[in-house]
Amino acid sequence: MTVRQSIVFNGDLGSGKSTVSVEIAKRLGLRRISVGDLYRQMAQERDMTALQLNLHAELDQAVDGYVDQLQRDIAASGERLVMDSRLAWHFFTDALKVHMITEAGEAARRVLARPSGPAESYTSLEEAKAKLRERSDSERNRFVVRYGVDKARLRNYDLVCDTTRAAADEVIEHVVAVFTGALGADVVQDSPPLLLLDPARVYPTEDIATLRDVWDSDLVDGVDAAGDEALEPLQIGYTGEYFFVVEGHRRLSAALRGGFRLVPGRLVAEMEEPVVGGMSAVDYFAAQVRPSVVYDWQAAHGIELPLPEQALLHPETVLAGEPGQGA
Repeated sequence: MTVRQSIVFNGDLGSGKSTVSVEIAKRLGLRRISVGDLYRQMAQERDMTALQLNLHAELDQAVDGYVDQLQRDIAASGERLVMDSRLAWHFFTDALKVHMITEAGEAARRVLARPSGPAESYTSLEEAKAKLRERSDSERNRFVVRYGVDKARLRNYDLVCDTTRAAADEVIEHVVAVFTGALGADVVQDSPPLLLLDPARVYPTEDIATLRDVWDSDLVDGVDAAGDEALEPLQIGYTGEYFFVVEGHRRLSAALRGGFRLVPGRLVAEMEEPVVGGMSAVDYFAAQVRPSVVYDWQAAHGIELPLPEQALLHPETVLAGEPGQGA
């Protein structure tokens, strides 16, 4: 098994990277470096917001050049540390590469609630949501153009963790378990990334009425007693926006009824990668995630899954006459 020297964090703005990385550095006794803090300091020195500095960096390579060289030097030093940076995964080769995600509205609420400074402030939830998306898109485009890498591709990472509902302590425990090899070692070693997903944000691809023994109380009780870390990873597809089950509906259902906030998964197909029969993840999702499948899954588990845009155009919805009132 590969011995990881460092942990590097990338992820959505508002996903909790700072909170988690600070506590993990303390727990492991490692130095922590935050490139986000450095960018905010640079923005303040230039009398800019963080978004303005990102847009400026698209034109002035010196901004990224300074930070990139700093990260290269740190990576080359061999020091064991915790790095909070949206590009450290590109520079560190022997680190555990963690990507944190969260639902956009929840990220905006978190950012809006924390103390603001001259480099980062918002007046409303909608403004925060829009500005966070704009900053993320700016960074993604810049990285694609300058480095030929896409930070949104999940296969760049060893671990992807959804923090939408999981408490910081829960996320920290899971990340440390992955770092020490106590959780998901086979997935991280052989077919990364290991996914730790919010089960309430994973879409079904089968009608719940056709899933044999999905209401098996012994399965639910067994899963609940063992906990999420003991759950066999679900087989998961990803469209670039949505996660969906390829195999493991019964385990996902049991996790939802057990109140889990995280479930492990193995990424089997991302975006244009084939799922089955040569069908891409995007096309498979469009074909399988019908309105009735989503509505029935929601009703059975007491959750809310936003109906994807493509599902709104599905014949089931069109024939029903009113989007949101399908069979």
